[in-house]
Amino acid sequence: MSAERESSPVHQLQQYYREGVLHNCYGKWSALWDCLYLKTKPSSQPQEILEVREKAESHIWTYWTLEEAQAYWKQEFGHLNGRESK
Repeated sequence: MSAERESSPVHQLQQYYREGVLHNCYGKWSALWDCLYLKTKPSSQPQEILEVREKAESHIWTYWTLEEAQAYWKQEFGHLNGRESK
């Protein structure tokens, strides 16, 4: 069912709207390859491989201290101070 949904025009339009590209199922093929590849390794290696990959990935969130967040907010939106909302 999910394969049908992912190839439907509606799903492709959603992906294009959200990501700017059509969905190519690369993540699913990559996950399948990883599963098959890691199954061939001795039991201690898959965990190490996965930990190294996780550390190498860039994270989508940036954690700031309160001071860093305030400075960023002021830099980006400080020009709006004192304006009335309509």
